[in-house]
Amino acid sequence: MAEVVRRRFQRYLADRDVPPAKGRRFAYPPNLLVIDGIARERALLESMRAQADLVIDTSDLTVHELRDRIVGTFSRQPRETRLQAMVVSFGYKFGIPMDADLVLDVRFLPNPHWVEELRPLVGTDERVREYVMTRQATKDFLDRFDEMLEVLIPGYLTEGKRYLTVAIGCTGGRHRSVVVGDEIAGMLRRRGLPVTVEHRDIDRG
Repeated sequence: MAEVVRRRFQRYLADRDVPPAKGRRFAYPPNLLVIDGIARERALLESMRAQADLVIDTSDLTVHELRDRIVGTFSRQPRETRLQAMVVSFGYKFGIPMDADLVLDVRFLPNPHWVEELRPLVGTDERVREYVMTRQATKDFLDRFDEMLEVLIPGYLTEGKRYLTVAIGCTGGRHRSVVVGDEIAGMLRRRGLPVTVEHRDIDRG
C-alpha cells in the first residue's frame, strides 16, 4: 500500500489580507512582492499538496482551533480535558522554579524556623503543619486562593492550557511552603485534577 502522506498545508485565499513579512524566519527577495512570494511558495508545495489526503485551511482558525482540529484528526486517544497539575515547594534563597505558571510567596506567614523545637523539622511533620495551619493568615490565604481556582481552572481550560505548575516559596523551602504546597495539592485534587507534588528544597539547609 502506498504510503499516505498527511500534511498541514496553509492555503492563502486570493482576497486575504497579507501580513507583513517582518519577523519571518526567511525573507523574500527585495524586488519580489509578498503576494508573489506566496504564489511561488504555493507552486513549490503543489506536488506535496497533491499527495496529501487532508488539507487544512488555517486562514480563519485560531491556534487553539487548529490544535483541536489536528488532535481530533490524528489522536487515537480520547482528548484530555483536565489540567495536569504540578505543585512545587521551594526556598527563595535557592531560586524560583523556572517553569512555574503561578508563584505564591508565603514568606508573610509565621515562620516555624524561629520556634526552637520546630526548626530541625520539615513541613511534612504534623507539628509543623499544625503550627502553620492554625494561623489565621494561613487560613485567609488558602481561602482566597481556593476562590481564585474557581476562575483560573475553567479559564485555563478555555484557553487550551493542559499543564499547570504552581510554585509555593518560603525562605528556605522546608517549612511553610511545604505545608501550603500540600494543602494546595489537596485543593486541586478535590477539583478532580491529577496532581504531582515536589518538595524541591525540603532537604536543603
